[in-house]
Amino acid sequence: MQKIKNLACLFVLSLLLFSCGEYQKVLNKGTSEEQYKMAVKMYEIQKYSKALRLFEKIRPTYRGKPQMERIQFMMAQSNFNEKNYTTAGYHFDRFTKNYPKSSKKEEAAFLSAYSYKLASPRFSIDPTDTNKALESFQSFINTYPNSDKIDEANQYYTEIRAKLEKKSFEIAKTYYRTAGYDLRNYKAAIQAFDNLLEDYLGTKYKEEALYFRLKAAHDFVLESTDRRKPERIEDAIGAYDKLKKVFPESQYLEDSDLMLATLHKEKTRIDALIAKRKEFENLQKK
Repeated sequence: MQKIKNLACLFVLSLLLFSCGEYQKVLNKGTSEEQYKMAVKMYEIQKYSKALRLFEKIRPTYRGKPQMERIQFMMAQSNFNEKNYTTAGYHFDRFTKNYPKSSKKEEAAFLSAYSYKLASPRFSIDPTDTNKALESFQSFINTYPNSDKIDEANQYYTEIRAKLEKKSFEIAKTYYRTAGYDLRNYKAAIQAFDNLLEDYLGTKYKEEALYFRLKAAHDFVLESTDRRKPERIEDAIGAYDKLKKVFPESQYLEDSDLMLATLHKEKTRIDALIAKRKEFENLQKK
């Protein structure tokens, strides 16, 4: 019995060695047709890395030929299975553009978006793949509203949008928190909060964003020269009015009222300085 097992193991090992040898021979010295057949074979037995080496090699030869449609889809799928998600997303997207009449176009469109989603890192890192995923799912939803994948696509779109929304909010807060080291970040924070509120109208961060928008504007006034304060005071008071209007019972109202009092006090001081300057200028003219 043990002898039979040993013989079976030996047979399998020999087969594997033969297969590897055959693969290397075709990879290095095979014709394009032999390499194509071997690539398909490797793909079908789920040796995706080996399949990709062959697909990359034969792609120039088959460009424009009927086999290229199958090759491009298998390349995309192989990259997906190898977890090369950004590359897979690119190839699936190219497939939909190169073969608009393909029966696999809808599948490729979904997999392109899904690949970019899987490539998408956590919200605090470069959002390139996240943005591509959002755009791709939006395109899929618009193009295939009756797809059996539409519910899944809508779910992923919502998840990705929430990730980008959170990233926008955290970026704005980071600008505010670092403004003490670089005063230019007050202006950047104000703009970032405005962008968030404009891009995500129903954002769950709206109350907090309006409050921090006010804080950034308030603190910017206090750090500004007298010459630049009038316009910035008006902007900060406007930020207070918006918070109070949208959230009349805001949890931040007490602190916001204190900031408003400071702004009015500063406005009174600046208005007095302006009045004195004008009075002096009028005396000089006389």
